[in-house]
Amino acid sequence: MDTAEKKELEAKSSSAPAQPLLPPLAASQAPPTSGSEGDADGEAEERERQARELKAGLHPLKYKFVFWYTRRTPGVRSQTSYEDNIKKIVEFSTVESFWICYCHLSRPSNLPSPTDLHLFKGGIRPLWEDSANCNGGKWIVRFKKIISGRFWEDLVLALVGDQLDYGEDICGIVLSIRFNEDILSIWNRNASDHQAVMVLRDSIKRHLKLPLSYIMEYKPHDASLRDNSSYRNTWLRG
Repeated sequence: MDTAEKKELEAKSSSAPAQPLLPPLAASQAPPTSGSEGDADGEAEERERQARELKAGLHPLKYKFVFWYTRRTPGVRSQTSYEDNIKKIVEFSTVESFWICYCHLSRPSNLPSPTDLHLFKGGIRPLWEDSANCNGGKWIVRFKKIISGRFWEDLVLALVGDQLDYGEDICGIVLSIRFNEDILSIWNRNASDHQAVMVLRDSIKRHLKLPLSYIMEYKPHDASLRDNSSYRNTWLRG
């Protein structure tokens, strides 16, 4: 998305009575459920939230999101210290609140190494062990530092706007600022669903307009737990 398009979307979201940039979640659009009472309660809460936001003249997103931030000293670290280093920045659930917080975040080019920016759906922590993540994995794309910010922004907008295929299967996205490169990763719930994994890969390529020279790698979170590494020893490339 170029600067002109972004300014146009900001103008639309701030003017009333503008049409919603993202429509409220109708019953037919609700994420599939497992039939549990907890899932039903969660969907009811989401519908109530969206109704309140619409009544307030806002434009509700399909999901609530949270930005997280991790800044740590290079070197070996335990899982406990990593979890302690994850800091919640802000949460949002409407188009308006998204633009307010996003415009105040530091650009990736201004962040030191090593730093991680996380954007996850509400209720999901950016940890391999989280119940929403433990059976899943992530697609990984490596970028030169000079261009990573643009791809990160495109991916943020695609996630917030629910533009990626199998969107209900996505838990969140991460931008990892490193010394020689930056890494984007897209986390999904089910690493064993090969069709969902591959369709998500194609959707990411399409929305980011990735050149053919870019290689995407996939790694399940249980493999990351075994070798204590996020990005080494990936088992699927595409």
